[in-house]
Amino acid sequence: MTGTRLDPRTPVFVGVGQSSQTLTNSPRKPMSAVDLAVEAARGAIGDTGADPASVASAIDTVAGVRQFEISTPDAVSPLGRSSNYPRSVADGVGAIPRRAILEVSGGQSPQHLATEIATSIAAGECEVALIFGAEAMSTDRACAGDENAPDFTEHVEGDLEDRGYGLKGLMSADLARHGLVGAPTQYALFENARRARLGLTREEYAADIGLLFAPFTAVAAANPHAAAPTERSASELVTPTQRNRPIADPYTRFVVARDQVNQGAAVVVMSVAAARELGVAQEKWVYLHGHADVVERRVIEREDLSSAPASVLAVQRALDVAGIGLDDLTTIDLYSCFPIAVFALCDGLGLATDDPRGLTVTGGLPFFGGPGNNYSMHAIAETVVRMRDAPGGLGLVGANGGLLSKYSAGIYSTAPASWQQTDDAYLQAEVDSWPAVAHATDADGWARVETFTINHGSDGKIGIVVGRLEADNRRFVANVIDGDQAMIERLETDEPIGSRVFVRSTNRGNRVSTTEAAMQQLLPTPEPCLRDDYEFTEVRRDGHVLEIVINRPHARNSLHPPANDELEEIFDAFFSDPDLWVAILTGAGDKAFCAGNDLVYSAAAKPMWMPRTGFGGLTSRRGMNKPVIAAVNGFAMGGGCEIALACHLVVADDSATFALSEVRVGLVAGAGGLVRLPRAVPEKLATEMILTGKRLNAREALAQGLVNRVVETGQALAGARQLANEILAASPTSVRTSLEIMAQTQGVSDTVEAAALPSPAIDDLLSSEDMQEGMLAFAEKRAPRWKNR
Repeated sequence: MTGTRLDPRTPVFVGVGQSSQTLTNSPRKPMSAVDLAVEAARGAIGDTGADPASVASAIDTVAGVRQFEISTPDAVSPLGRSSNYPRSVADGVGAIPRRAILEVSGGQSPQHLATEIATSIAAGECEVALIFGAEAMSTDRACAGDENAPDFTEHVEGDLEDRGYGLKGLMSADLARHGLVGAPTQYALFENARRARLGLTREEYAADIGLLFAPFTAVAAANPHAAAPTERSASELVTPTQRNRPIADPYTRFVVARDQVNQGAAVVVMSVAAARELGVAQEKWVYLHGHADVVERRVIEREDLSSAPASVLAVQRALDVAGIGLDDLTTIDLYSCFPIAVFALCDGLGLATDDPRGLTVTGGLPFFGGPGNNYSMHAIAETVVRMRDAPGGLGLVGANGGLLSKYSAGIYSTAPASWQQTDDAYLQAEVDSWPAVAHATDADGWARVETFTINHGSDGKIGIVVGRLEADNRRFVANVIDGDQAMIERLETDEPIGSRVFVRSTNRGNRVSTTEAAMQQLLPTPEPCLRDDYEFTEVRRDGHVLEIVINRPHARNSLHPPANDELEEIFDAFFSDPDLWVAILTGAGDKAFCAGNDLVYSAAAKPMWMPRTGFGGLTSRRGMNKPVIAAVNGFAMGGGCEIALACHLVVADDSATFALSEVRVGLVAGAGGLVRLPRAVPEKLATEMILTGKRLNAREALAQGLVNRVVETGQALAGARQLANEILAASPTSVRTSLEIMAQTQGVSDTVEAAALPSPAIDDLLSSEDMQEGMLAFAEKRAPRWKNR
């Protein structure tokens, strides 16, 4: 390196360390994630060859990869955790950094942090940094529930730049309601799409998976930190056995990421100036020659589920920045949580899956281990060591996060290189410009299978299909109906991709079967009708009026999914029955009309779903051409207020209180409140109510036009009955026609245009018996006898 001129701010990776613990026959006490990270960090500091105390005291920035137990809002820490993970590790190595970072979730985060910190050093914002991550998942599992389990709780003071979970775009309610919540199930969809694109049989594709991963097992077998250091043959990896059980078609247990590990890894990166000042030998310096970060579209929007073009783009960009091609690489480590994560990169880059250089330096996530989000920190550590062992070589680290969603790539070498400042914004703009597939949340009709998987769980097999509707090519997700053996057999034995199927939407998600006839047999469409009894509601029929009482007074008449289903069923019957002309909805007791969503039920992690007609069977219902009156007695909070807003008329007693209180519990008024309230009351008031949860009493609601009438406390139902009787005095045909025309013209802003808009409802009215009866009764000076036809 004599004569090489480098900017003193050039970042160099100067120390790496790894740690691991196997609980079996271990003489040491169980280590926490902090313990593992501290051990790895001490190793990285020692690896610099400089005085450890001097290096530790020079660290001005620490950056921690987010542990799995703090990666999602509902994650738990059975043995406790640090309140400030990065500073806990800093304390453990004797560092007092001015800046502490906790990165977002995702396997891309180690390489993303490496690039970000290197960029900060090159900009003069940082001198010496420690980046690390660790997981103690094996210990958590082994000790959970043990009265003698260690307590890993730590309370550490100090500033923390907590970047949050970073889960936006990675999950949706639609995927979750169809069981697409586990990584093996999600990735299996990509895998089967690729198999179909290549035209391979199941056996041929399984053989390819085995051939891909068998060399990985050999690397893992030689790695002292590997969680599964056993070399296996290609056949052994993909042959189902009791130990190698099927997980999700086409995966067996041996070929999916192994997350039950105790592992940690850390790297020290600093400026050239700091390295010289601290006495780090130049033989230790490794440079980041190229780098790139790209985020893919949401899964449901991607044009091709068999590939990962954004990930390929990131690697190509990193190679371009380094000024090299694939053939120039000495080592390669491609993130390998599942085979498709490697296959997709090989496909897009033109890289042979049996490349003699190998595709992993650790052994890969199924065999070395998948320590949460931190796997690629181990890949960086191994790559740095290999670059030092082969000076001038070039090593690629490809780090994947989410569902082939986020990709970070880095090119490492001991060859001196000036820092290459890049802007990935144009790459991201290219990805964002790619066409997005239209999505059908509720899918009905004939369709073609695009990809699929069968999830093998303790409760049996769950078939999951992603398809395209024949009518408009929208993509949907659906489950196989319980007991539909013919559809399961098609997924298991035939070639289902491209085959024709029939899909139907239900309250609990879309369901798919082989034919329309099979669907009707397995999932018959019920005729709307009223039952004699209900569990969560009471129904009373009085002539042409249907009274419905939400009967959950113990929960302030809040609604959970089964109660919503009952209300949908009741309102379906009401709107289809020609002899029912008006409906009244109220709540049991004198405390509440409806207090919204049952948060106690939701917090118990019970199954959640929503009727297609919305909260209370009303808020998303179309074609409400018969009047529904809300008789509000007490609280109409959150979803209860949204139900009242969805009703045509509201009668409130003096005890009534109206509010959209969702923001106070971390939710939003997503059942129509955000749309209806600003149309019902002045916009400023609506905004205040939505953003603060401001309450209106009955008289205030009347003054603002939110309710029609206010009656004495306890008289809401009586007041609603009186209003219903006034409606019954009018022609039900005219009432229905009026509501239909009001709905048809609601979106037309020009009054004259709206008034002149042709309506089939008018044509029907002109030929109705009620119109003739109304005029005849007027002429004869008698009360009309309405026919509702």
